[in-house]
Amino acid sequence: MPYNLNLPEQFNAADYFIDRNVREGRANKTAVLCEERAFTYGQLQENVNRFGNALKSLDVRMEERVALLLLDTEIYPQAFFGAIKIGAVPICLNTMNRPKDFEYYLNDSRARVLVVDASLLELIEPIRNNLLFVRQIIVANGEAPAGDLSLDELTADQSTHLEAASTCSDDACFWLYSSGSTGAPKGTVHLQHDMVYATETYGKQVLGIKEDDYCFSAAKLFFAYGLGNGLYFPFGVGATAIYLPKRPTPDQVYGTIHRHRPTLFFGVPTLYGQMLEAEGSMDNVRLCVSAGEALPGDYINRWKDRFDLDILDGIGSTEMAHIFISNLPGDIHAGSSGKVVPGYEARIVSEEMTDVAPGEIGTLLVKGDSAAAFYWNKHQKTRQTMMGHWVNTGDKYYQDEQGYFYCAGRSDDMLKVGGIWVSPNEVESCLIKHPAVLECAVIGAPDENNLIKPMAFVVLKKPDQSATHMEAELQDFVKSSLALYKYPRWVRFLDELPKTATGKIKRFELRNMVYSQAA
Repeated sequence: MPYNLNLPEQFNAADYFIDRNVREGRANKTAVLCEERAFTYGQLQENVNRFGNALKSLDVRMEERVALLLLDTEIYPQAFFGAIKIGAVPICLNTMNRPKDFEYYLNDSRARVLVVDASLLELIEPIRNNLLFVRQIIVANGEAPAGDLSLDELTADQSTHLEAASTCSDDACFWLYSSGSTGAPKGTVHLQHDMVYATETYGKQVLGIKEDDYCFSAAKLFFAYGLGNGLYFPFGVGATAIYLPKRPTPDQVYGTIHRHRPTLFFGVPTLYGQMLEAEGSMDNVRLCVSAGEALPGDYINRWKDRFDLDILDGIGSTEMAHIFISNLPGDIHAGSSGKVVPGYEARIVSEEMTDVAPGEIGTLLVKGDSAAAFYWNKHQKTRQTMMGHWVNTGDKYYQDEQGYFYCAGRSDDMLKVGGIWVSPNEVESCLIKHPAVLECAVIGAPDENNLIKPMAFVVLKKPDQSATHMEAELQDFVKSSLALYKYPRWVRFLDELPKTATGKIKRFELRNMVYSQAA
């Protein structure tokens, strides 16, 4: 059922997530821990205000886009909420992309101001002369080259006082770019109330997040999942966010957990698999969360056995801001995405858009008030995805008689073998249970008669094992558990799987690999 926020018509998200904490007496409470640095809500508010005033000094106005290419440090919430506070619209850019991607994002969004971490400036240099709209580059966490602005110098003399712009709850608030796995990335426009809705539903009713929690998200702030975990969930209740600027390797993650002792930990399936193979502890963590891709049930069981901790697997999307279907504490069905989060509704429909029966695979639709308003300059894509109150996720799902949702893969990932649908996720979940397998991905590939059959790409825990021997062993392993037509006809071994920044496997790259070799 929908959740009523009862927000006033005049509403500014920066006032809600930053200023409200100070008004409610948390000025001296730690808001952010980053490496060895700590920042209170009072300090964060002052720096948000300095940044907002700095943008105003550059004549940035309401509804103007401000692009953020930043690592996960204390600068992120300052820039993000500083822009929102003056009515501007921050755009969170994926730090793992390439210069040509940033050229697309910056020209597509028409952002006039770019805030970039000094360590990432090298990604902008090759495309500077191709940027049609950027007029000011602000460099954070380091020195600015000639012609650019230093964030420290720009904000040093700015006032620590700033009135929030008179935005309303339905004004544009921030953008996230979709991954672009099915075409050009789309600027997904979220509104001022969306972060509050996700906090009140998933944050409070699933996580049970409270003021004394410490939130550590290995998933980065630049995409939807990480933005909730590390920014607006903790700030929504006056909790503390823990940031890791470096790449989230198992050693870095375990080290951060040891140093700062989070109570809530957020990861992605790939990382959980890697952490299970590494040494470390999860002391003080009360709950773990996974999203980005379906989490193998085997990981959930092994994690529980090792740490006596639950992992809540769920599904969210850029369009919905965060997770809308999830397992719940005390109600975990390994291998499923769980049940609908309070405040959301979901349907599974056929190609004719009629509801399918339990157990039947269809397309997942979701409804909830954290949904994005539209895609920037993508009218047809908006109409295809945002169908009135419902958002078409593009994911294939089925629901069992008890109401649990199970992922069958993306619409374009499903295989039809001998006229029967095969879910890559099902075959992958079987393969991952083999003790030699670290990671795997399954796609469809043509046989000698040009008929589609499953092909598996596998990363072994010990790469020196005999490929010929392991191929036959893994095929037999799947045959012993699943219907015969589902076993992978070919098994290829890789050192690593290609992935997006969110940890999702780039299946299209695997398909390209197969078809380019066939050609």
